[in-house]
Amino acid sequence: MIYKLLEVIDQKFGLERARAHCDIPCGIYDPITAQIAALTVVRMIDLMADLESKGGEKTMAYFNSLSRYISVKEEHAEKAKAEIRVIWGDFLKAQHLEKHPETHALVHQIMQLGSKVRQTTDREAALQFVEAINKFAEIFWDAKGIAVKRAKAPYAPNLELVYPNL
Repeated sequence: MIYKLLEVIDQKFGLERARAHCDIPCGIYDPITAQIAALTVVRMIDLMADLESKGGEKTMAYFNSLSRYISVKEEHAEKAKAEIRVIWGDFLKAQHLEKHPETHALVHQIMQLGSKVRQTTDREAALQFVEAINKFAEIFWDAKGIAVKRAKAPYAPNLELVYPNL
């Protein structure tokens, strides 16, 4: 009965369903999802700048492309923030935070940068977003006792990402 009531309320108000990666915990965490999402933000900003630089008439095709780039940029900025929140809140323990006391400030910076890149087309802020998430990835892999390496992503915008050195 209660489930039917909740379903009716959900349908009436269009509430977003809460979803979690895993609260078992499964132990499957990886910051690469956040890193790729942040890289996507930079790529969308680059595509918007390229579209604008071409000039010409602002046709329906132009606005269609622009709105799609904006939508993807915002979606991926939020996805990156969510991935970082999950790892920070569910995976990192007191001993990790003692070893890396800068983690809380770094997560706050990531949240702020994620909001800024959603609100603007500031490429420099997007680059800072990628780098802050890279620093978080370094902390994450250190918590797992795994060395890291930096390498350029094999796709545009070819920015450097942190990877586990396996």
